[in-house]
Amino acid sequence: MMPLLHVKDLSVPCQGILFDKDGTLLDLLATWGSWAEEVLLGLGNELALIGTGSHVDLSKVLGTSHNAEGKVIGYDPAGPLSMATTEESYGILAWQLYTAGVPWNEALVRVKAIAKDAMNGMRGRRTIGPLPDLLPFLQQCADASLQLGVVTSDGDKTTGEQLDLLGITGYFHTIVTRDRVSNGKPDPEMAETACRELGLLPEQTVIIGDSNADMQLGKGAGLRLSVGISPAGAAGHLQDADIVVPGFHELRITC
Repeated sequence: MMPLLHVKDLSVPCQGILFDKDGTLLDLLATWGSWAEEVLLGLGNELALIGTGSHVDLSKVLGTSHNAEGKVIGYDPAGPLSMATTEESYGILAWQLYTAGVPWNEALVRVKAIAKDAMNGMRGRRTIGPLPDLLPFLQQCADASLQLGVVTSDGDKTTGEQLDLLGITGYFHTIVTRDRVSNGKPDPEMAETACRELGLLPEQTVIIGDSNADMQLGKGAGLRLSVGISPAGAAGHLQDADIVVPGFHELRITC
């Protein structure tokens, strides 16, 4: 008998689940908030040297919100911090320098140096944690012998490091990162690749994610169900989800 995923009043047969990473497996703010702070500080310093720093609202660059001390305390779930690939983030940041008069190639060099320093700082702090109730849910999936995969806009190196730090790498039978496919989210290629490698049919497979690109990915690939995670309760950005839940405590697997 095929395992059942119970979500609210739905009971959906499935043999595999695909998970987004940032904001779904790991707490995005706890993990990437400090990175965003360092990147925006570095960008602000560069703009100040040029003389245009006061004209740029840094909170708009990556879609972050800040307290009076400049600490990142929130983010737009439909914004760049949540959804952009590494290359897209470089482009967004470099554009701020380019519009301030820095040649494009030089702007990219400066931005990549800022981002590298911020990444090294994040790795050193190891500020990473899973979403609440994730680990018991992953164990339920393992106990039911579900095939699990990760589909993420992040790169292979960072994804591997973060899954290892969370101690959850062993739950997943395939990991499809942005650098493994020609087309990123919301194109269905990531889900199609994961299903192929897991030996699953799309109609046997569920996707869980925190962005509408994840939901569109699931729809485009013909997956059985697209489940949106929205811990803050706001679900307006998940308009293509089949169902939205505040956390993994509302998901249950039975055989």
